[in-house]
Parts: sequence; structure tokens; C-alpha cells
Amino acid sequence: MLKIVQRTTIGAFLLLIMPLSVWLSGWQWQPGSHGALLKFLFWMTETVTSPWGTLTSLLLSAWVLWCLRFRLRPAILLLIIMNGAILTGQYTKSFIKDQVQEPRPYVMWLAKSHGLDEHQFYELKRKQRSQVVEQLLANDATLPGWLKKHWAFETGFAFPSGHTLFAASWALLAIGLLWPRRHTLTIVVVFVWASLVMGSRLMLGMHWPRDLVMATLISWLLVMIATWLAQRFCGPLSVPPPEAKEIAQRDDGL
Repeated sequence: MLKIVQRTTIGAFLLLIMPLSVWLSGWQWQPGSHGALLKFLFWMTETVTSPWGTLTSLLLSAWVLWCLRFRLRPAILLLIIMNGAILTGQYTKSFIKDQVQEPRPYVMWLAKSHGLDEHQFYELKRKQRSQVVEQLLANDATLPGWLKKHWAFETGFAFPSGHTLFAASWALLAIGLLWPRRHTLTIVVVFVWASLVMGSRLMLGMHWPRDLVMATLISWLLVMIATWLAQRFCGPLSVPPPEAKEIAQRDDGL
């Protein structure tokens, strides 16, 4: 358990560097350039946004199972544990959002620039909120159409970030489950993807830095439990002898 805590804590620290730095710097989001970088970040966000998030989970689940190569029964149990952690994070996020009810940055910007009353806005049902956003931005030529649609689609509360919970959980699952077998490239790729998703939530005006920080901490707690359960009930996460020989041969060839 200690090793699980150590590696997931290191992973959480790496994910927290960016949002904590932004938070401490006092950076404030404002709608600005909508060039290629922002569009790229939008596509990063889309990998987590419904319905594409389901496909992302399926792909990541399949890859982790392939990397670990468990037998059928423990593989099925691991699949349940991993996606159970993801779903638990999303339900936890929804519960906290309803309690805290923090407006999104773009909603606060609409309040200042377009006369939106954020309190009345959040008293509306989701479909009505979407209609309000569409009406307010219909004649705004400074914003790209895809960003207007994204804002109209995501009209919920901000704290904590559900996208960050999803991406950070998968990144921490990668380091928690795959580090003992030295799947370093997979871990790096998933961490880069998770960091881009987190950055996209700031740049698109969807979240404040504190939303990302809290989401990462929740992910860290859930993944520690999930990794321990996987080790306890699915089999050892350490490298089996045949794979240890394969890794040694691969390292010798580098």
C-alpha cells in the first residue's frame, strides 16, 4: 500500500503543478484569441465530453488490460474497479457542484459584458440556460461558433471540474497500475493528455484553477483506493518473471 500511495502522490503532484501555478499567479480568464491552439485544446476537452468520454474510457480500459495481461476473471474485475473509480468521481463531482453552486468563468464574463444575471441564470433548467447563452451570443462576432456551442452545451456549475476528475483519474490509474511494469511511455502519454484536458478547461472559460485542484485531489483519493483493490483482488501489479526478462532485454538494447 505504501508504494501505491507514493506513486499516486507523485502523479497527483505533477498534475497539480499547472493549476496551482496559475492559481498563485493570479491569472484571470478573459475571452481572447481563438486560433489554432484554442481549437486544439477544445478537441482535447471533447475527448472527455459526452459522448466521446465513453469511447475514451473504453480505449484506455482496453489498453491498461492489454498492458497488464491478466487472466479473464481478474481482467473483468479490474475493468469494473477502474471504471467504478471513474463513475464514482463523476457522481461525487455532481454532488459537490449542487452544494457549492459556483458559476463558471464564462458565465461571470457574460454577466459583465452582456448583462446576464448569474443568479437567475442558474435558477433556470439546463435547456433554458442553453437557450439564454445562444441568444446572448447570437450576434457576437468576436467568438467562434464552436465555442458558443460549447458554452451553450455546458451550463452547469464549475466546482469541481468533472473533465479534470475524469482525465486525472485515468492518469493516476496509469501510474498506479502500470508503473510497476515500467510502461513508461503509456504513463507519459496519458499524463500529457490529462494535462492538456486540464489546461483546456481554463483556456475555454469553463473552470477556475481551484476547480482543477480539488478535482485532482478527489481523483488521487479514489485512485489510491482503486489501485489497492486491484492489487488485492486482481493479482500482483509487479512484473512477472517472463515479462521481467523481456524488460531486461529491452533495456539492454537501448
